[in-house]
This record gives sequence, structure tokens and C-alpha cells, in this order.
Amino acid sequence: MILLGCLLAFGIAVAPRLFLILAWIFSARWDIVWNTWFWPLLGIIFLPFTTVMYMLVWSPTGINGWDWMWIILGVLLDAMKWQQVAANRNQIPGYPGSGQSATTA
Repeated sequence: MILLGCLLAFGIAVAPRLFLILAWIFSARWDIVWNTWFWPLLGIIFLPFTTVMYMLVWSPTGINGWDWMWIILGVLLDAMKWQQVAANRNQIPGYPGSGQSATTA
């Protein structure tokens, strides 16, 4: 059982969007946590780690106490991911705003 938990955690860390889509298709919890399709779709597109954390810590009594720490961790992971995307984009030669000129042969 520990191996399954470790594989699930590794999969979520590597491909959170894939696991969220699988949860949307196969999980009964999805309909309980989300009342609509709009917010989780935005979460899958823009904040996948935060959406995963919200899914994991949500309970019928609400989110309280240390649950917020996990959601904040998800927000930080998403912010770091978007920062890395911007840094990688600026490394492309010839990309506007990168400061590097493209060389033509």
C-alpha cells in the first residue's frame, strides 16, 4: 500500500494535469468537491498543483487549520512553475524581450 501511495505522489508531482483529468473522469469525490465544471477546468489549466491540494484537503466541514498550509504550498509550486516557464522563454534567442539576438546562417 505504501508503494501505491508513493507512485501516486510521484505521478501527481510529475504530471498533475493528467492526474486531475483522470480524477475528473473516474473519481466519485470530484462531484462532491466541485459543484460546477468551470472552476476545476481553470484550475487544471492555470493552477494544477493548487487544484490537487484543494482536492486532497477538502472535507464536508470546509477547509480549516493546517489545510491552508497545503493549499498555500500548491500556490507556491504553481508560482514557481510559471516563473520557470517565463525564465525558459527568455532564454530563446530572438524571442522578443530575451535580450539575445537570433543568428542567421
